[in-house]
Amino acid sequence: MHVLPTGSALRARPGTDGVRRQVIQRAKGSAMTLRSSASRYARALFDVGRAEGLDLDRIGDELSGVAALVAGNEQLQRVLGNPAIPASRKRGVVEGLLALSPLSPVVSRLLLLLADRDRLVLLPGLADAFRTRLMDFHNVVRAEITTAVPIPPDRVAALQGGLARLTGKEVQLGVTVDPSLVGGAVARIGSTVYDGSVTTQLEKLRQQLVLAEV
Repeated sequence: MHVLPTGSALRARPGTDGVRRQVIQRAKGSAMTLRSSASRYARALFDVGRAEGLDLDRIGDELSGVAALVAGNEQLQRVLGNPAIPASRKRGVVEGLLALSPLSPVVSRLLLLLADRDRLVLLPGLADAFRTRLMDFHNVVRAEITTAVPIPPDRVAALQGGLARLTGKEVQLGVTVDPSLVGGAVARIGSTVYDGSVTTQLEKLRQQLVLAEV
């Protein structure tokens, strides 16, 4: 007697490339969900802090400190980020950390809440989201300048002033060096990129020449 396959069994099985794409898409979806959840917790914490007149900078520093502590401790990462470990045990770990290094009540309550809900995996993103919200509150923006060669402090100050005028905000500027740029600079403010590098200009010229030959 032959057993007929079910409908699902008759469907074509995805190839290796299809499986890989599905895995990548699910990973991206999961990352977006985590960022969205972290942002919601950060917004709620910020709103509570403002409503209660708390020191928002201190809250941000404490969150960043805890996130850095976990990121720098492999054992803590294994325990707090493992979904197989009960939330009650994770709460116990958090309580132990708070006993060793007390934090402000609002941050302590948040950490215990995350432990109870088994959402401590959100901590790094939550700390970043809170810091971003805090910078917006203070009218501050982060910017990164990448140059082909090191630039002197007075030039860095001039660039910082130019970006401040461009954005209308106080600018916290980071500077990195990338010799592959050949010359010029690339400025990144949030998700906006201002690319004035020689490498990019040469690439644009190459593309124009290719189009001219078509």
